[in-house]
Amino acid sequence: MLLQSRLRTRDKAEADLFFVPTYVKCVRMMGGLNDKEINQTYVKVLSQMPYFRLSGGRNHIFVFPSGAGAHLFRSWSTFLNRSIILTPEGDRTDKRDATAFNTWKDIIIPGNVDDGMTSHGARLVQPLPLSKRKYLANFLGRAQGKVGRLQLIELAKQYPDKLESPELKFSGPNKLGRKEYFEHLRNAKFCLAPRGESSWTLRFYESFFVECVPVIISDYVELPFQNVIDYTQISIKWPWNRIGPELLKYLKSIPDEDIERMISHGRQVRCLWVYASESEPCSAFNGILWELQRKVRQFHQSAETFWLHNRTIVNRNLEEFSKWRPPIPLP
Repeated sequence: MLLQSRLRTRDKAEADLFFVPTYVKCVRMMGGLNDKEINQTYVKVLSQMPYFRLSGGRNHIFVFPSGAGAHLFRSWSTFLNRSIILTPEGDRTDKRDATAFNTWKDIIIPGNVDDGMTSHGARLVQPLPLSKRKYLANFLGRAQGKVGRLQLIELAKQYPDKLESPELKFSGPNKLGRKEYFEHLRNAKFCLAPRGESSWTLRFYESFFVECVPVIISDYVELPFQNVIDYTQISIKWPWNRIGPELLKYLKSIPDEDIERMISHGRQVRCLWVYASESEPCSAFNGILWELQRKVRQFHQSAETFWLHNRTIVNRNLEEFSKWRPPIPLP
């Protein structure tokens, strides 16, 4: 999408922002590089980028689309602490001393929902009328040894007529198919979205396309596009430490007309979860561009850049920017 965008330029001097297309999670999953090699490669690549040095990385964009976030680059806190990070992950303090996400500079992006549910044409499954749904709520996911998820699974055993939480197979001969998964998901009024290995879950975004109200059970979750979306209109956020019969009692008390109203609001904004082309008036791509536009500055500086009376940008050796040659010392 970005390659075809009318906003892209090949002239570095014209650019307000620089997108660095590194997909380290893919490299790691395919066994291309180990963690040490990934770190070394990042540092080497950054040292070949004069404009990164010029701004201290402030106008450079990096994508970390997995739950691990920028932690896949071990030295992120040294080299990317001023850069703009696009990630669905706002918190990893459960496993790290610090989170890589900074609400003042970084951007939360939506998870990528199955194309079969987001296309304009026939979808894998269609939403059911509320009156046809078998369950009050469901939780479709693995326990992953997480206390909250284990509590939901136990709650489903106590109240099997209200909460569905089947043991789903995501691999092997009995692996749950895409269609079957969404058929389960659409069969409840509320879709529970607890944190797992990280604070976000794809189930939150999927729920909008089967039209069940997402119930976020993740205290530190960060959500995308908060400047245009009022999440109180389209979802519920429930405290992690209050998982139990009280949750089901509360959900049962919500009138169907209120559920329908939340679902209706969700229909209006779910286009922002879809990674469609720039030509679409509403899409995740355009939402991200709106957020990036707010990051554009007229001027960039770093601790390693200086300027003279004639507006010439120089380094500590008073060499003009046009004469900087890689490898360049990183800020």
